Amino acid sequence: MGLHYKRILLKLSGEALMGNKSYGIEPGMLRHYAEQIQDIQALGTEVAIVIGGGNIYRGLQAQDSGIERVQGDYMGMLATVINGMALQSMLESLGVYTRLVSAIEMKQVAEPYIRRRAIRHLEKGRVVIFSAGTGSPYFTTDSAAALRANEISADVILKGTRVDGIYTADPLKDPTAQRFDRISFSKVISLGLGVMDMTAFTLCKENNLPIVVFDINARENLRRIVLGEPVGTLVYP
Repeated sequence: MGLHYKRILLKLSGEALMGNKSYGIEPGMLRHYAEQIQDIQALGTEVAIVIGGGNIYRGLQAQDSGIERVQGDYMGMLATVINGMALQSMLESLGVYTRLVSAIEMKQVAEPYIRRRAIRHLEKGRVVIFSAGTGSPYFTTDSAAALRANEISADVILKGTRVDGIYTADPLKDPTAQRFDRISFSKVISLGLGVMDMTAFTLCKENNLPIVVFDINARENLRRIVLGEPVGTLVYP
């Protein structure tokens, strides 16, 4: 079976790295994600990753802490660099070549973001981890994922979550919630479903970039998606 998606952007939340902890990084979860990424990269998939920072610092906390919004957003961006470094180390321990790229310049730990160079890394089979969001405050890591995916001409954004797709309501709270296998961008908007924040979602909609929302904790899901199996919910143009 051939690859259904050749170049993907995987969006992971920072919370995904916590496992059962209340904050920080659970080594077992880090290895779980790294092994799945290694698996699809071995199939020939070109893999870019955007990872959040919510396991270390959430910008939303700033309002309660007396830290102003812009400063809090930059702190959140730095948290994503820490997560990116952790994921890079785990991938490299598995023998996967990676590049950590930062939207905020910190040349001791990461490359600056240069679009053509990032694409070249992908073409050479390196996993590219995009960190520090967009480099600007007021944008979430969802927006960074949408922006980078469009810039590198990814075939799809794969948004790894704790639920197995998009539902009519939160399935963890409403047992009657119905899951969608496929749903159009316009229907997501009309039903007011929270797939990504509106800035990120609009960027994907305008550029006809599909999104797959899926359960990242199920072991084979990433492999199944890149091979074209119907996993999770596809949001299509």
